[in-house]
Amino acid sequence: MTTRVIIVDDQAMVRAGFAALLAAQSDIDVVGDAPDGVQGVALSRRTHPDVVLMDVRMPEMDGLEAARQLLDPPAGVTHRPKVLMLTTFDVDDYVYEALRAGASGFLLKDAPPADLISAVRVVAAGEALLAPSVTRRLIADFARRRPTPRKDRTSLRLNDLTPRETEVLELIARGLSNQEIADALIVAEQTVKTHIGRVLAKLGLRDRAQAVIFAYESGLVSPGER
Repeated sequence: MTTRVIIVDDQAMVRAGFAALLAAQSDIDVVGDAPDGVQGVALSRRTHPDVVLMDVRMPEMDGLEAARQLLDPPAGVTHRPKVLMLTTFDVDDYVYEALRAGASGFLLKDAPPADLISAVRVVAAGEALLAPSVTRRLIADFARRRPTPRKDRTSLRLNDLTPRETEVLELIARGLSNQEIADALIVAEQTVKTHIGRVLAKLGLRDRAQAVIFAYESGLVSPGER
């Protein structure tokens, strides 16, 4: 199955380089590119890509706002691509907000070519790009800047989870992989995947990255805890 990709970046050389690299893969089809968020959103609406590579900082409309429009489209628009943010900084306010909005991960622009190809495939498969340890480091950094957890609906939504689902969410936020969670709880990895699916569905979260953010912002996990 071919993965359809568009590239949204204000640097023509970046767009051309990424397009050439991805188009050389037999399972990836680059169906267009755009120089800013406004044109990127319009292009996505027309071409219905599986994955959008989205630069964080662009003129007209930045990548964060463009990602929000793609991931939370207006009534009547049903297509929601996976969004992979491109950035020159590995810890960035824009990246954090994009993950909160539902982006599947971020990739440094100077990452090795193999990492870009792998990232597109991972995101297209429905997985969050960030490794558990990277996710935890990124979100913990921002949680330290926002030390007071929300005491509103965010924390109250934890009541929708069973004790085991809450335990699984906590372990996700601590940076454990599915297999590590399975080992800790002495269950099969497939059971862990089932629990994670139920956690995401009950909390209305898109993927693992949003689950980690939720765990910190609800107060379930605090920065510095092990």
